[in-house]
Amino acid sequence: MTDWPKVRLHVVTGKGGTGKSTVAAALALALATSGKNVLLCEVEGRQGIARMFDVDPLPYEERRIAKGAPDEDGRAGQVHALHIEPESALMEYLAMYYKLGRAGKALDRFGVIDFATTIAPGVRDVLLTGKVYEAVQRPRQRDTKRADKGRKGGAITYDAVVLDAPPTGRICQFLGVNSELAGLAKVGPVKTQADKVMELLRSPRTAVHVVTILEEMPVQETSDGIAELRAAGLPVGGVVVNLVRPRALSPHALAQVRDDEVDATRITSDLTRARVEVDAGLVASLIDEARDHAVRRQLEDDQRVLVEAEHLPTYELPRLATGIDRGALLDLAQLLRAQGMA
Repeated sequence: MTDWPKVRLHVVTGKGGTGKSTVAAALALALATSGKNVLLCEVEGRQGIARMFDVDPLPYEERRIAKGAPDEDGRAGQVHALHIEPESALMEYLAMYYKLGRAGKALDRFGVIDFATTIAPGVRDVLLTGKVYEAVQRPRQRDTKRADKGRKGGAITYDAVVLDAPPTGRICQFLGVNSELAGLAKVGPVKTQADKVMELLRSPRTAVHVVTILEEMPVQETSDGIAELRAAGLPVGGVVVNLVRPRALSPHALAQVRDDEVDATRITSDLTRARVEVDAGLVASLIDEARDHAVRRQLEDDQRVLVEAEHLPTYELPRLATGIDRGALLDLAQLLRAQGMA
């Protein structure tokens, strides 16, 4: 059972360095079950999806890149990816709403599009969110073969869209830019499109998930970001606590280390029985490492309390020593499914 059965658009944000792109990719794989089609979008121009899935750099075109984690019956859906860049989105927008045809290509040739997206940065976000909106609004098709062939015109339909969004410090501005545009444009297709995008973003069909790690600054930024999202009327989803370290010591052992009650003689005896050459320096080094681990665990536990105070669904993903590749993403996807995020 998923915690988000009505959500079509999953927006994933988080402070830089928390692994939000990894979480977005894992969530897309987790959602791609039982024959479902999922679109994974990125808007920051970093080609992070291509690197994680070890494929060629993505063009402004939806491409199939992976299969999702199989469900209990062995069925798996498909993940498509889209690298959205504003210049191509503007060309598509002009062709769709203003029927410019060749005139639109002339604008591109004369550099008008670069000029528009540079002098008015808000235009860039309008175009990026508009493309995501278009993908979400396509009617769903349950037949995977029909979905692969696409609708008339070649557009694939999706059961869910996952957006690897800008960081928490910019997420409200990014998602709310159409609201500002709707206030400026009183009539016409621009006003209509902006209103429709904001209607989607503020509806139960959207959830904005926040990725954090158990450190003071990311958790504080997570709390601030959640408050801003709520103030802006944007639907907050869950919190994904990423890069969680393994619990190497039991609570009792941690308490002994913190209280300086570690029995060095017992450690020496245990190591000797394991046929390890022991000296005082080795035992002292092990105790120092245990003390550092205990301090780190206490910090993480304190930050976990603050995350829980947000009263949102919370999911945890481990720190992987092997790094992130397709296999690791599938493992993370299965963990998200097991915890109810997908």
